Amino acid sequence: MFAVIGLGAFGRKVCEIITERGGRVIAIDNDAALIDRIKDTVTQAVLLDSTDVDSLTNAPFDDVDVAVVAIGDNIASSILTTALLKRVGVPYILARAISELHEQVLKQIGADEIVNIEIDQGIRVGSKLMSPEVLDRILVSQTVSVAELYPPKSFIGKSLSKLNLREKFNVNIIAITRVSLSIDETGNSIRNEQVLFPNGEDILEETDVLLVVGKNEDIDALREF
Repeated sequence: MFAVIGLGAFGRKVCEIITERGGRVIAIDNDAALIDRIKDTVTQAVLLDSTDVDSLTNAPFDDVDVAVVAIGDNIASSILTTALLKRVGVPYILARAISELHEQVLKQIGADEIVNIEIDQGIRVGSKLMSPEVLDRILVSQTVSVAELYPPKSFIGKSLSKLNLREKFNVNIIAITRVSLSIDETGNSIRNEQVLFPNGEDILEETDVLLVVGKNEDIDALREF
């Protein structure tokens, strides 16, 4: 069972995704309008002030394995809610931070995992601007990413074993999307995509899209090759 505290855009989306994937969610907020908006989506919607000791202590947390503190606009409420969830014994607490100081305080009071959307998005946008060859980037941490990119021209026609990217760049290619075009009977072009889980003998083609995991600086170094 999951509990999501704070039903702004971020918290509401977390509730929706968990529910869509078969999870049970208790949604909590002190705004009746937000509770009314989510009540038909989640397992249970509870109107309460998560910074009030008595209210939170009496909330239905007995079966909750993970609590998500999605409060973003009120740092004091976020910190106090996290501390109280720790006190009532919630096994795992994921909290949203909106600054580095906020993140540091949440760590100090016992949050098990912290999502800093603003910093993560800033890193993603900055990396995209500096590395336009990278089509997309998912942050695993502030130093490690999974990136989607076209192979450099010098890689085309070479096998992965010959390129030896793990040794040269300290990155791993975990998948290749191979794109090809064909023509149907009416003369329209059809885009075909095949996902490969590569081995050393696979030879890179110009239309390939690589899914690479590694440190950010190592991924960025690929574009200099």
